Amino acid sequence: MQGFTDIKARGWVARLPASWQPYALLARLDRPIGVWLLVLPGFWAFALAARDWGQGLWLALLFGVGATAMRAAGCVVNDLWDRDIDRRVERTRGRPLAAGTVTPFQALVFLAGLCLVGLLVLGQLNWTAIWLGVASLVPILLYPLAKRVTNWPQAMLGLTFSWAAPEGIAAATGEVGLLAVVLWAAGFLWILGYDTIYAHQDRADDAMVGIGSTALHWGERTRPFLAACYAGVVALLLAAGVMAGLSWLFLPAMLLPAALLARQVVTLDIHDPARCLRLFQANREVGLAVTLAFLAGRL
Repeated sequence: MQGFTDIKARGWVARLPASWQPYALLARLDRPIGVWLLVLPGFWAFALAARDWGQGLWLALLFGVGATAMRAAGCVVNDLWDRDIDRRVERTRGRPLAAGTVTPFQALVFLAGLCLVGLLVLGQLNWTAIWLGVASLVPILLYPLAKRVTNWPQAMLGLTFSWAAPEGIAAATGEVGLLAVVLWAAGFLWILGYDTIYAHQDRADDAMVGIGSTALHWGERTRPFLAACYAGVVALLLAAGVMAGLSWLFLPAMLLPAALLARQVVTLDIHDPARCLRLFQANREVGLAVTLAFLAGRL
Protein backbone atom coordinates (compact mmCIF):
# COMPACT_ATOMS: atom_id res chain seq x y z
CA MET A 1 0.00 0.00 0.00
CA GLN A 2 1.37 3.40 -0.98
CA GLY A 3 2.21 5.65 1.96
CA PHE A 4 1.39 9.29 2.44
CA THR A 5 2.36 11.77 -0.23
CA ASP A 6 1.42 15.44 -0.40
CA ILE A 7 2.06 15.59 -4.16
CA LYS A 8 -1.47 15.97 -5.45
CA ALA A 9 -3.45 18.42 -7.56
CA ARG A 10 -5.36 20.89 -5.42
CA GLY A 11 -6.53 24.48 -5.51
CA TRP A 12 -6.22 26.14 -8.89
CA VAL A 13 -3.96 23.34 -10.16
CA ALA A 14 -6.86 20.90 -9.78
CA ARG A 15 -8.90 23.06 -12.18
CA LEU A 16 -6.33 22.80 -14.98
CA PRO A 17 -6.90 20.34 -17.84
CA ALA A 18 -5.93 16.86 -16.71
CA SER A 19 -3.03 16.68 -19.18
CA TRP A 20 -1.53 19.89 -17.75
CA GLN A 21 -1.69 18.93 -14.09
CA PRO A 22 1.42 16.67 -13.99
CA TYR A 23 3.52 19.50 -15.44
CA ALA A 24 2.16 21.99 -12.93
CA LEU A 25 3.03 19.56 -10.14
CA LEU A 26 6.46 18.91 -11.64
CA ALA A 27 7.09 22.68 -11.64
CA ARG A 28 5.71 22.94 -8.05
CA LEU A 29 3.30 25.65 -9.21
CA ASP A 30 1.01 24.59 -6.39
CA ARG A 31 3.76 25.59 -3.91
CA PRO A 32 4.70 29.22 -4.51
CA ILE A 33 6.83 29.36 -1.36
CA GLY A 34 9.80 28.20 -3.46
CA VAL A 35 9.40 31.12 -5.85
CA TRP A 36 9.19 33.55 -2.95
CA LEU A 37 12.35 32.19 -1.33
CA LEU A 38 14.23 32.28 -4.63
CA VAL A 39 13.26 35.86 -5.52
CA LEU A 40 13.41 37.53 -2.10
CA PRO A 41 17.22 38.03 -2.03
CA GLY A 42 16.70 39.87 -5.32
CA PHE A 43 14.13 42.10 -3.65
CA TRP A 44 16.71 42.86 -0.95
CA ALA A 45 19.11 43.93 -3.67
CA PHE A 46 16.57 46.25 -5.34
CA ALA A 47 15.59 47.76 -1.98
CA LEU A 48 19.27 48.54 -1.37
CA ALA A 49 20.55 49.53 -4.79
CA ALA A 50 17.78 50.43 -7.28
CA ARG A 51 18.18 54.03 -8.43
CA ASP A 52 14.44 54.74 -8.00
CA TRP A 53 11.05 53.11 -7.44
CA GLY A 54 10.44 52.68 -11.17
CA GLN A 55 13.58 50.65 -11.73
CA GLY A 56 13.00 48.65 -8.56
CA LEU A 57 9.44 47.68 -9.51
CA TRP A 58 10.41 46.78 -13.09
CA LEU A 59 13.26 44.57 -11.89
CA ALA A 60 11.00 42.99 -9.26
CA LEU A 61 8.52 42.06 -12.01
CA LEU A 62 11.25 40.61 -14.23
CA PHE A 63 12.79 38.66 -11.38
CA GLY A 64 9.37 37.37 -10.34
CA VAL A 65 8.77 35.90 -13.79
CA GLY A 66 12.33 34.62 -14.01
CA ALA A 67 12.22 33.08 -10.54
CA THR A 68 8.98 31.25 -11.35
CA ALA A 69 10.51 29.77 -14.52
CA MET A 70 13.91 28.94 -13.05
CA ARG A 71 12.56 27.51 -9.83
CA ALA A 72 10.39 25.25 -11.98
CA ALA A 73 13.44 24.37 -14.10
CA GLY A 74 15.41 23.53 -10.97
CA CYS A 75 12.60 21.25 -9.79
CA VAL A 76 12.61 19.44 -13.15
CA VAL A 77 16.39 18.94 -13.01
CA ASN A 78 16.17 17.77 -9.38
CA ASP A 79 13.38 15.31 -10.14
CA LEU A 80 15.16 13.93 -13.21
CA TRP A 81 18.21 13.16 -11.06
CA ASP A 82 16.17 11.89 -8.11
CA ARG A 83 13.31 9.96 -9.71
CA ASP A 84 14.62 6.59 -8.49
CA ILE A 85 15.28 7.90 -4.98
CA ASP A 86 11.90 9.68 -4.91
CA ARG A 87 10.09 6.37 -5.44
CA ARG A 88 11.60 5.14 -2.18
CA VAL A 89 10.77 8.22 -0.06
CA GLU A 90 7.26 8.46 1.33
CA ARG A 91 6.83 12.22 0.87
CA THR A 92 8.10 12.31 -2.72
CA ARG A 93 6.90 9.08 -4.32
CA GLY A 94 3.95 10.91 -5.88
CA ARG A 95 6.15 13.33 -7.86
CA PRO A 96 5.26 13.08 -11.57
CA LEU A 97 8.57 11.60 -12.74
CA ALA A 98 8.71 9.14 -9.86
CA ALA A 99 5.06 8.17 -10.38
CA GLY A 100 5.44 7.90 -14.17
CA THR A 101 2.82 10.53 -15.08
CA VAL A 102 5.57 12.47 -16.91
CA THR A 103 8.32 10.70 -18.87
CA PRO A 104 11.95 11.85 -18.78
CA PHE A 105 11.72 12.97 -22.42
CA GLN A 106 8.59 15.03 -21.73
CA ALA A 107 10.34 16.56 -18.72
CA LEU A 108 13.33 17.54 -20.87
CA VAL A 109 11.07 19.25 -23.42
CA PHE A 110 9.29 21.08 -20.59
CA LEU A 111 12.68 22.06 -19.15
CA ALA A 112 13.73 23.54 -22.49
CA GLY A 113 10.59 25.70 -22.53
CA LEU A 114 11.22 26.94 -18.99
CA CYS A 115 14.83 27.80 -19.85
CA LEU A 116 13.60 29.76 -22.87
CA VAL A 117 11.40 31.87 -20.58
CA GLY A 118 14.38 32.45 -18.30
CA LEU A 119 16.51 33.44 -21.28
CA LEU A 120 13.91 35.96 -22.45
CA VAL A 121 13.87 37.54 -18.98
CA LEU A 122 17.66 37.55 -18.83
CA GLY A 123 17.79 39.37 -22.15
CA GLN A 124 16.11 42.39 -20.55
CA LEU A 125 19.07 42.94 -18.19
CA ASN A 126 22.54 44.44 -18.59
CA TRP A 127 25.51 42.31 -19.64
CA THR A 128 26.91 41.89 -16.13
CA ALA A 129 23.60 40.49 -14.93
CA ILE A 130 23.27 38.33 -18.06
CA TRP A 131 26.63 36.63 -17.48
CA LEU A 132 25.81 36.12 -13.81
CA GLY A 133 22.51 34.56 -14.83
CA VAL A 134 24.27 32.17 -17.19
CA ALA A 135 26.72 31.23 -14.44
CA SER A 136 23.80 30.37 -12.13
CA LEU A 137 23.15 27.28 -14.26
CA VAL A 138 26.21 25.60 -12.72
CA PRO A 139 24.91 25.35 -9.11
CA ILE A 140 21.40 24.58 -10.42
CA LEU A 141 22.76 21.51 -12.22
CA LEU A 142 25.09 20.47 -9.38
CA TYR A 143 22.63 20.78 -6.48
CA PRO A 144 20.85 17.44 -7.03
CA LEU A 145 24.23 15.66 -6.96
CA ALA A 146 25.32 17.20 -3.65
CA LYS A 147 23.14 15.00 -1.47
CA ARG A 148 24.88 11.92 -2.92
CA VAL A 149 28.41 12.98 -1.94
CA THR A 150 28.09 15.22 1.13
CA ASN A 151 26.06 15.87 4.27
CA TRP A 152 25.88 19.52 3.20
CA PRO A 153 23.55 19.65 0.17
CA GLN A 154 21.82 22.56 1.91
CA ALA A 155 25.02 24.56 1.38
CA MET A 156 24.77 23.99 -2.38
CA LEU A 157 21.13 25.08 -2.25
CA GLY A 158 22.28 28.16 -0.33
CA LEU A 159 24.66 29.07 -3.14
CA THR A 160 21.88 28.53 -5.69
CA PHE A 161 18.90 30.22 -4.01
CA SER A 162 20.93 33.24 -2.86
CA TRP A 163 22.08 33.95 -6.43
CA ALA A 164 19.34 36.57 -6.85
CA ALA A 165 21.21 38.84 -4.43
CA PRO A 166 24.34 39.51 -6.53
CA GLU A 167 22.22 39.14 -9.68
CA GLY A 168 19.90 41.86 -8.36
CA ILE A 169 22.77 44.19 -7.47
CA ALA A 170 24.22 43.67 -10.95
CA ALA A 171 20.83 44.29 -12.60
CA ALA A 172 20.35 47.52 -10.64
CA THR A 173 23.88 48.93 -10.86
CA GLY A 174 25.73 47.07 -13.61
CA GLU A 175 28.41 46.08 -11.10
CA VAL A 176 29.20 43.30 -8.65
CA GLY A 177 31.11 44.66 -5.67
CA LEU A 178 31.51 43.99 -1.97
CA LEU A 179 27.85 44.85 -1.25
CA ALA A 180 26.74 42.04 -3.58
CA VAL A 181 29.07 39.59 -1.84
CA VAL A 182 27.85 40.55 1.64
CA LEU A 183 24.21 40.24 0.57
CA TRP A 184 24.94 36.88 -1.07
CA ALA A 185 26.57 35.64 2.14
CA ALA A 186 23.52 36.73 4.17
CA GLY A 187 21.26 34.85 1.77
CA PHE A 188 23.50 31.79 1.91
CA LEU A 189 23.32 31.53 5.71
CA TRP A 190 19.57 32.19 5.69
CA ILE A 191 18.97 29.38 3.21
CA LEU A 192 21.39 27.03 4.97
CA GLY A 193 19.35 27.53 8.14
CA TYR A 194 15.82 27.26 6.79
CA ASP A 195 16.59 24.33 4.48
CA THR A 196 18.06 22.43 7.42
CA ILE A 197 14.69 22.89 9.13
CA TYR A 198 12.97 21.65 5.97
CA ALA A 199 15.28 18.62 5.71
CA HIS A 200 14.18 17.36 9.12
CA GLN A 201 10.91 16.28 7.48
CA ASP A 202 12.81 13.63 5.49
CA ARG A 203 15.51 12.75 8.03
CA ALA A 204 14.49 9.10 8.48
CA ASP A 205 13.90 8.45 4.78
CA ASP A 206 17.18 10.14 3.82
CA ALA A 207 19.07 7.91 6.24
CA MET A 208 17.29 4.85 4.84
CA VAL A 209 18.19 5.56 1.19
CA GLY A 210 21.71 6.74 2.02
CA ILE A 211 21.65 10.42 1.08
CA GLY A 212 23.08 13.24 3.17
CA SER A 213 21.66 16.39 4.74
CA THR A 214 22.56 18.92 7.40
CA ALA A 215 19.52 17.67 9.31
CA LEU A 216 21.18 14.26 9.61
CA HIS A 217 24.59 15.80 10.30
CA TRP A 218 23.45 18.07 13.14
CA GLY A 219 20.52 16.06 14.52
CA GLU A 220 19.77 17.10 18.10
CA ARG A 221 22.37 19.88 17.77
CA THR A 222 20.33 21.65 15.10
CA ARG A 223 19.12 24.48 17.36
CA PRO A 224 22.58 25.96 18.13
CA PHE A 225 23.58 25.49 14.48
CA LEU A 226 20.42 27.33 13.39
CA ALA A 227 21.05 30.10 15.93
CA ALA A 228 24.59 30.59 14.56
CA CYS A 229 23.33 30.73 10.97
CA TYR A 230 20.59 33.23 11.74
CA ALA A 231 22.88 35.41 13.89
CA GLY A 232 25.20 35.60 10.89
CA VAL A 233 22.27 36.52 8.65
CA VAL A 234 21.28 39.47 10.83
CA ALA A 235 24.87 40.69 11.20
CA LEU A 236 25.48 40.56 7.44
CA LEU A 237 22.17 42.28 6.62
CA LEU A 238 23.04 45.07 9.05
CA ALA A 239 26.44 45.38 7.40
CA ALA A 240 24.81 45.54 3.96
CA GLY A 241 22.50 48.33 5.09
CA VAL A 242 25.40 50.35 6.45
CA MET A 243 27.44 49.79 3.27
CA ALA A 244 24.50 50.94 1.14
CA GLY A 245 24.27 54.17 3.15
CA LEU A 246 20.76 53.57 4.50
CA SER A 247 19.35 55.95 7.08
CA TRP A 248 19.04 55.01 10.75
CA LEU A 249 15.41 54.00 10.16
CA PHE A 250 16.45 50.61 8.85
CA LEU A 251 18.00 49.67 12.21
CA PRO A 252 14.76 49.53 14.26
CA ALA A 253 12.99 48.06 11.22
CA MET A 254 15.44 45.13 11.29
CA LEU A 255 14.11 44.14 14.71
CA LEU A 256 11.13 42.45 13.03
CA PRO A 257 13.04 40.00 10.81
CA ALA A 258 15.48 39.36 13.66
CA ALA A 259 12.57 38.48 15.96
CA LEU A 260 10.99 36.23 13.32
CA LEU A 261 14.27 34.35 12.91
CA ALA A 262 14.72 34.04 16.68
CA ARG A 263 11.20 32.60 16.92
CA GLN A 264 12.18 29.80 14.55
CA VAL A 265 15.17 28.91 16.72
CA VAL A 266 13.15 28.94 19.95
CA THR A 267 10.13 26.98 18.66
CA LEU A 268 11.99 24.41 16.54
CA ASP A 269 11.05 20.78 17.22
CA ILE A 270 12.96 18.51 14.87
CA HIS A 271 10.68 15.59 15.77
CA ASP A 272 7.56 17.41 14.53
CA PRO A 273 7.58 17.43 10.69
CA ALA A 274 4.46 19.61 10.49
CA ARG A 275 6.08 22.27 12.67
CA CYS A 276 9.27 22.09 10.61
CA LEU A 277 7.24 22.73 7.46
CA ARG A 278 5.45 25.71 9.05
CA LEU A 279 8.72 27.23 10.26
CA PHE A 280 10.25 26.76 6.81
CA GLN A 281 7.28 28.46 5.14
CA ALA A 282 7.47 31.35 7.64
CA ASN A 283 10.66 32.49 5.93
CA ARG A 284 8.61 34.26 3.28
CA GLU A 285 7.58 36.74 5.97
CA VAL A 286 11.21 36.99 7.12
CA GLY A 287 12.36 37.88 3.62
CA LEU A 288 9.60 40.42 3.11
CA ALA A 289 10.39 42.01 6.48
CA VAL A 290 14.03 42.41 5.46
CA THR A 291 12.91 44.08 2.20
CA LEU A 292 10.69 46.49 4.12
CA ALA A 293 13.52 47.28 6.55
CA PHE A 294 15.82 48.19 3.67
CA LEU A 295 13.10 50.30 2.04
CA ALA A 296 12.58 52.12 5.34
CA GLY A 297 16.24 53.06 5.23
CA ARG A 298 15.74 54.63 1.79
CA LEU A 299 13.06 57.04 3.08
